[in-house]
Amino acid sequence: MANKIRVLLIEDDPMVQEVNKQFIERLPAFMVVDTASNGLEGLDKIRQSAPDLVILDIFMPSLNGIDTLYQIRKERIDVDVIIISAANDQKTIRKMIQNGAFDYLIKPFKFERLKHTLEQYFAFRMEVEPDHHISQTELDRILFQNETPTDPVPKSEVPKGLNGATLDQVTKYIKTTPGSLSAEEVADGIGIARVTARRYLEYLHGEDVLLLDVQYGSVGRPVNRYRVKKT
Repeated sequence: MANKIRVLLIEDDPMVQEVNKQFIERLPAFMVVDTASNGLEGLDKIRQSAPDLVILDIFMPSLNGIDTLYQIRKERIDVDVIIISAANDQKTIRKMIQNGAFDYLIKPFKFERLKHTLEQYFAFRMEVEPDHHISQTELDRILFQNETPTDPVPKSEVPKGLNGATLDQVTKYIKTTPGSLSAEEVADGIGIARVTARRYLEYLHGEDVLLLDVQYGSVGRPVNRYRVKKT
């Protein structure tokens, strides 16, 4: 998926709205295209800009999140929804899940929790594409996370000289970033040395997890760029 996932953020508290916006845009695969401060404004913007994903609060003026999600489904708008709310009662949570929320985060939450959700959503978008048929095993992994999609091989089989945690980090980063990446871009993205990133990328390419694209410029040496191999 070459383009970023376009997010509409519906949140009535301006400070929380800005914090959540910054959190979301820390992930390179996502960008916040617009914001709204209540459900009515949010519905108008959904209809106008057709985002891929809506991040939705519940306690809002004019139209709350429960009724907003209900209206989205009533109009059969093709958009995914993640709930971020202080509401923690089972009735509300169940109602939002029944109406198709991809995930439900209870305020306050840590960035790592939102990062996990967005990474899972990105993987979902990558694998469940139009006209793409998947197996029961793949569907189980997407829905229930029965196995970790960032592990190209079992940790016991990680070769000598490579670190399992770093391998996970490199794999997750390249799987949740659109397009192809060079070793330098991966190194900058996760904070490791370029030579280290290149070693892990070459290993993943050798394991048939990544595809290699060689780009030739007018000046200088060619650049190796890596991208996820779709199954």
